[in-house]
Amino acid sequence: MARRKHHHLISLLFFFLLTIPVYSRLTPSAIIRQPLSLHLGRLLKSDGGESACEQTYGFLPCTETVLGNLFLILVYGFLMFKAATFLSSGSELMLEILGPGIVGGLFLPILGALPDALLILASGLSGSRETAQSQVLVGMGLLAGSTVLLLTLLWGTCVVVGKCDLSENSTSIDSQDTKGFNLTKSGVSTDKQTSDAAKIMGISVLPFILIQLPKVFKFNSAQRVFVLICLILSVLLVLAYAFYQIFQPWVQKRRLEYVRLKLLMSGILHHFESKFLTKLTGEDGSPDTSAISNLFRAIDSDNDKKIARDELHAFLVGIQFEEMGLEKEGAVDQVMEDFDTSDNNLIEEEEFIAGISKWLKEARRTVSISDNNSKSFLSDFHQRTRDEHNTLIDREDGEEEVVVNKKWTTIKASLFLLVGTVMAAAFADPLVDTVHNFSQATNIPSFFISFIAMPLATNSSEAVSAIIFASRKKQKTSSLTFSEIYGGVTMNNTMCLAVFLAVVYVRHLTWDFSSEVLIILIVCIVMGLFTSFRTNFPLWTCFVAFLLYPFSLVLVYVLDYKFGWS
Repeated sequence: MARRKHHHLISLLFFFLLTIPVYSRLTPSAIIRQPLSLHLGRLLKSDGGESACEQTYGFLPCTETVLGNLFLILVYGFLMFKAATFLSSGSELMLEILGPGIVGGLFLPILGALPDALLILASGLSGSRETAQSQVLVGMGLLAGSTVLLLTLLWGTCVVVGKCDLSENSTSIDSQDTKGFNLTKSGVSTDKQTSDAAKIMGISVLPFILIQLPKVFKFNSAQRVFVLICLILSVLLVLAYAFYQIFQPWVQKRRLEYVRLKLLMSGILHHFESKFLTKLTGEDGSPDTSAISNLFRAIDSDNDKKIARDELHAFLVGIQFEEMGLEKEGAVDQVMEDFDTSDNNLIEEEEFIAGISKWLKEARRTVSISDNNSKSFLSDFHQRTRDEHNTLIDREDGEEEVVVNKKWTTIKASLFLLVGTVMAAAFADPLVDTVHNFSQATNIPSFFISFIAMPLATNSSEAVSAIIFASRKKQKTSSLTFSEIYGGVTMNNTMCLAVFLAVVYVRHLTWDFSSEVLIILIVCIVMGLFTSFRTNFPLWTCFVAFLLYPFSLVLVYVLDYKFGWS
């Protein structure tokens, strides 16, 4: 049902997309200081320009109206979001098939940054040199916007979502969140490896510093040489980061651990409903506490209102996790770790209700459905996690089935990656053109449009995944969340910058992005120093991150339009 609705939505979008009239493309001179009435007229209809606008690939629609371009931005942005989602799903499946190593360390980080890289590439390849010089601001806006979004709004949101009570030594207490929004006694903790990832992110800004030296010291004649040097340095940093991921694959291993945890969650939730024939959620989709209490009493064999390890072990034996390749003692340990917030090695009824409710909410967030039928989304969640984990099974019985599953998962992962890559490549250029046209139609600089809007299209799937990880309120998952944020910024500062520098060098464009580079440096250095030398982040630290976002926009505006940096 959900898939049909998505297909109908896409069909509807394309129907309206194809009905947009084709108009003439605006020129910059045509929109400067025009009467307000003319702008209002263009908002709703064409002004009847003589030349027809240039259709991408000769058939994709284009328009000169503000609303038309805004609609196209939404449509192409949605398609880029779907491309990023396909690439993310394919990357996760490929990681499970091949495990941590060369593929997980080299190809998957590159695939994660591919939508941004293709958009940057498209921004500087189309049209004449003058057109490319104008449109490349879209690529710079995306480059700066993605980095700033990850380190400000997403970083701060993950602190708020993942906050737990802080102990006397400022370390977060897993799954305990009783302090509310206390700015100093509530927050998150990460491990030392996450701080190391932040240090690597800090090192990745070196090309940005180097590329500005000709501007600082007035060596304008050497600018092209410095572009080439920074391009080579960026490529070397991408390779160095990939080799680090290959030989220190701790982020990849954490992802695999989370896949195993999801399988445990889905197995238990599915077993609850199939064995006890009861729904765990109410009609509105919220957890049914009375049904969960009945399940607690069914597991509590000695009726002491506590579930001990042996009772939990007996219940898990009934699920037969060995058929899924999971070890029962490890499953017991994981459930105790997730549910036993009082650390007394017993699960009390309140802890059980809270734990199952958290699992149900996470399962619902993981699967994308529109109805509130509990059985539907739990079955979907269970099937999805089994498919994800089948390639990790290592047992003697059923070896032929595992091979078949692995082949099917490999085909599925390859299709996801292929479709995502093709979609990103196909719709990067029309999205850049539409942003540029919208900028011309509204007199809003294209940098600000791409800075705010385009990162939402290319980073939304990763952002949702990060927030889900953070919501588990544990140091392990918080460490994974922030490690992936720092890794995403590192790829922006190396691979995406390398693509941008390659465009500038090949097209002989002028490097005139001092204010844009400055905000990248400020945000990366501030957050890099802030996160490299500490592992505990009280709730007040989220405001540091949040405030950096509007500060970045204001700084670019002031430097460019008040002091004339560009």
